[in-house]
Amino acid sequence: MAAQQLPTVVVIGNGMVGYKFCEKLLAKSTAFNLVVFGEEPRVAYDRVHLSEYFGGKTADDLLMAPQQWYHDHGIALHLGDAVQEIDRASQTVHSRGGLVQSYDYLVLATGSSAFVPDIPGVEKQGVAVYRTIEDLEEIKAAAATARVGAVLGGGLLGLEAAKALLDLGVAETHVIEFAPRLMPRQIDAAGSAMLQSKLEALGLKIHLSKATASIGGNGRIDALHFGDGSILPVDMLVISAGIRPRDELARLAGLEVGLRGGITVNDQMQTSDPRIFAIGECALHGGMIYGLVAPGYDMAEVVASQLLQGARAFTGFDMSSKLKLIGVDVASFGDPFIAEPHSRSIVFEDAHSGIYKRINLSPDGKYLLGGVLIGDAEAYSMLLQTVNNKLVLPPHPEDLILGARGGEGSDSGANVLNLPDEALICSCEAVTKGAICAAVAELSVTTVDGMKKCNKAGTGCGGCVPMVKDLINGTLMAQGAYIKNVLCEHFDYSRQELFDLLKINDIRTYDTALNRFGSGDGCETCKPAVGSILAGLWNDLIVKQNVIQDTNDRYLANIQKGGSYSVMPRMAGGEVSPRQLMAIGRIAEKYNLYTKITGGQRIDMFGAHVSDLPDIWEELINEGFESGHAYGKSLRTIKSCVGSTWCRYGLHDSVTFAIELENRYKGIRSPHKLKSGVSGCVRECAEAQAKDFGVIATEKGWNLYVCGNGGAKPQHAQLLAGDIDQETVVRYLDRFLMFYIKTADPLTRTAVWLNKMDGGIAYLRNVIVNDSLGICADLEGEIALLIKNYFCEWKEVVDNPELRKQFTHFVNAPKVKDPTMKFETMRGQKKVAEW
Repeated sequence: MAAQQLPTVVVIGNGMVGYKFCEKLLAKSTAFNLVVFGEEPRVAYDRVHLSEYFGGKTADDLLMAPQQWYHDHGIALHLGDAVQEIDRASQTVHSRGGLVQSYDYLVLATGSSAFVPDIPGVEKQGVAVYRTIEDLEEIKAAAATARVGAVLGGGLLGLEAAKALLDLGVAETHVIEFAPRLMPRQIDAAGSAMLQSKLEALGLKIHLSKATASIGGNGRIDALHFGDGSILPVDMLVISAGIRPRDELARLAGLEVGLRGGITVNDQMQTSDPRIFAIGECALHGGMIYGLVAPGYDMAEVVASQLLQGARAFTGFDMSSKLKLIGVDVASFGDPFIAEPHSRSIVFEDAHSGIYKRINLSPDGKYLLGGVLIGDAEAYSMLLQTVNNKLVLPPHPEDLILGARGGEGSDSGANVLNLPDEALICSCEAVTKGAICAAVAELSVTTVDGMKKCNKAGTGCGGCVPMVKDLINGTLMAQGAYIKNVLCEHFDYSRQELFDLLKINDIRTYDTALNRFGSGDGCETCKPAVGSILAGLWNDLIVKQNVIQDTNDRYLANIQKGGSYSVMPRMAGGEVSPRQLMAIGRIAEKYNLYTKITGGQRIDMFGAHVSDLPDIWEELINEGFESGHAYGKSLRTIKSCVGSTWCRYGLHDSVTFAIELENRYKGIRSPHKLKSGVSGCVRECAEAQAKDFGVIATEKGWNLYVCGNGGAKPQHAQLLAGDIDQETVVRYLDRFLMFYIKTADPLTRTAVWLNKMDGGIAYLRNVIVNDSLGICADLEGEIALLIKNYFCEWKEVVDNPELRKQFTHFVNAPKVKDPTMKFETMRGQKKVAEW
């Protein structure tokens, strides 16, 4: 008896969704012959992270799977051979290369193409679209000679294209948007305005309500002509004005399509021919084209289920999204536009920090309906789950975007564990909270990487990874397991454990640390973290290990907009002599630096070329100044009021004490920057309670406050000890700072460190004041060693010819300055020219 022939499934389109369909079908059954036709010459790749191609990723890095994967799974793959005709009567498809392939089921995953408006001149050289790797290579070539670039479209893809131009070094980048605001389909007007201000601060030039009438140039673009008569000279244009569903094959085959495009499908993703399915951006479901990858993946799951007589159906998809556009967090969830009387809104806006948050509540205030987050989208995942699972809101729903007040910490993992098991955590791969927790409890999955291999959670856009990690840790903790907080995949230790290992074994370099206690080549997480640990242990010169530092530590200066650097000498307590003031004026004038008094009572000088830094430092050192460590994860400033020396309310000499403390702790590296203040009375002119540590004079001595901070999430410092003498303040501070340096995670401010600490301020007080752990003598000895080993980093570079050589724009021309830096004048001083 002859073996029964397996049914053949032909997939037209080898993009992300076409590939995902193959993967999902194979996971369910191998009882099919799979044949895939791809128009592009390469296998499926990740378009979601396409912009990373400009950041150094290769085409191979973006592959969904290598070509061998198709071969190993018995898939007949035809690349660079587009299907030109579907013969529904004979159930065959005909390719451009002459292949005729029969099918039992046909899956159209043809995706979409870039929408190119019918603008006169759009065919000119220097005009490109932003869609495929080949498009990106064309953009890369054009950017190499372009000074001014423009992007047509202010939506998600348009802003990604603008980032690409910035990454490619195009000096001036413009975004042209026909609508009156950026990202009009995702965020509200106020959120869009905040996003616009942040993008403009980064150098983008935004043009709203602009209709492009024509593209100028003789064969090659040289200008954009707008409907209002204005003209913008440009060297290149990237069109990213939306997508158009690829439905031409379906039209030719007589399948039903929408009036504005898209292949009409039902809830089973069947077209008007029940043997033909459509998925992804070519499919029109319920009158809507879904332009995100997650709904496409869900459609792929539905079709795979249907082929096996499953009951899965597609009934729509949540279009909430979280993005990082040119370094700016942008998120919208639920219904971001619903307004009164159908909802009540709570809005938080911080124009200084560029943060805008809006949540829309039901009229009775019980449920969250949607919202928008700009500048800080950390709460996105939990807010989305609150909407999707119709969770009842807490008594103070403003806490959802402001955080709990009163210095209370929050356990995100515990909040996630309160979600129902059916809560969808990874929308890209349709993985629920129950599936993740079950993988931990039943399959002993304990890491995010393990979860990715187990059920693919977190392998799509990656936005769910923090919540996946919280669920893993929360489930393990519920089982009584010890949660190991490792630094990264290259070091199987927490920062605290690695700190002790490097100290005990007298490790002085990153390479030695990696060889002894790590694996692989390291990454951008562990390199600066280990550099910080080494500096915190031995107080050695940070630039000796410049290859593992970020830019600011590498050059002992803060890089500023436009590529120049700022110079900030230390002025302990804000005190500076008249001679030193005149010296700063003379040096700033000599090197044409913009000068400004900072909020920390110091003078900052902006606009220095990297090759000038050692010369500027040398002159400052000769005038008695030293490094102000404005670039480092270390003590920045100790702000002070004038205290009893001048103020009629002053109780004690706050300036002298501030200078003593600043000189004591200067140069000590820590997990994050440290700020402090000393106030001479309770009027608090130095704002000591908004600092990492602060001291306030009282009638009986000093009050010592710790773990406060300003910024986007301000928090008052908490009282560690009251009415203590100056010597006791110093002793407690020695202990506190060294305890923080030894136990905090990388890049964790003291406020966050305390919020996460079991027992909070009561526990910390017990350790520091009462010596409950018996470690205070060690803490005092360790910080004494750091204080003893202090040196001025600037002077070390100035006096060392080999180190000084590192401070050049061009290795082969040390004295030549960067010619691309442009400055202009503002109020009589220099200012970096807008990008």
